[in-house]
Amino acid sequence: MRVRINSGLCQGHGRCYDLAPALFGDDDDGYGQVLGDGTVPRGNEHQARLAVSNCPERAVELIEEDPA
Repeated sequence: MRVRINSGLCQGHGRCYDLAPALFGDDDDGYGQVLGDGTVPRGNEHQARLAVSNCPERAVELIEEDPA
């Protein structure tokens, strides 16, 4: 599972990094950014889903990866 932010949609509300600080941070202008490569560590799935569901612009996306 991975997360990403569509920077064209993000308005900088900060809900992603407030709800999931292990997955998101903010840039110099206060817009959300994914930390690392976007991989959601085990145990952080709930926070990732919270960030997705609480983004007013739906800029946060969750990418479910099929286990190989």
